[in-house]
Amino acid sequence: MTAGTTTRPRSRAATRRRWAWWQEIALLVVLAVAISVLLKTFVVQMFFVPSASMRPLFVHDDHILVQKISYETGQVHRGDVVVFDDPGGRWLSAEGTRTLPPFPRILASLGLYPTNDHLVKRVIGVGGDHVKCCDTNGRITVNGVPLHEKGYIVNGAQPSSQPFDVVVPTGRLWVMGDNRPDSADSRYHEELPGSGTVPVRDVVGKVWAIVWPLDRAHLLHRPGTFEQAALQASR
Repeated sequence: MTAGTTTRPRSRAATRRRWAWWQEIALLVVLAVAISVLLKTFVVQMFFVPSASMRPLFVHDDHILVQKISYETGQVHRGDVVVFDDPGGRWLSAEGTRTLPPFPRILASLGLYPTNDHLVKRVIGVGGDHVKCCDTNGRITVNGVPLHEKGYIVNGAQPSSQPFDVVVPTGRLWVMGDNRPDSADSRYHEELPGSGTVPVRDVVGKVWAIVWPLDRAHLLHRPGTFEQAALQASR
């Protein structure tokens, strides 16, 4: 009687030894890139602040984190600070953006480095709102309700030195920078389709926090003036 030959199963350690060290590193890099791309596409993305138009909230080259989930399931709200694509390719030339070097540009496309090829502004009016500058006290009004903006616009600035009177079309936003004297926002693009408003579809997401430099890191909150009962009831 001939004894059969028993083949022992490969041990887990033996299987692991089949991977070279560089293969394991390559796998980890691929996984990291895949996770970063998924996060950038569906959850969060980092951006540079390209200009001084949102002082004092942001300063030039602040790194801000934009979250996308809230707008996947809800609406853009007045008072939100949003990042959006350049409407019609006409806004960025006035914002003083800079071009990233090649390697950071590649990393930015993967979500591994902040980008600065978008704009960041505060939403003042949403679709259907009547936004006007200004009332007899020099305040911007939304649906006849005056905004109290001293808490967030740059110190000493008027709400707007340029008058406007716009009904925001459905699916669009009226946006302004907090540094009102130095922001090429909706006021300066009224000759474009939508009378200076930004399509909601161009919004990447809501700014959630400043993450760099560390001494400026903090979460953002919607100013209380946009929570006025009269304004909430005006829609």
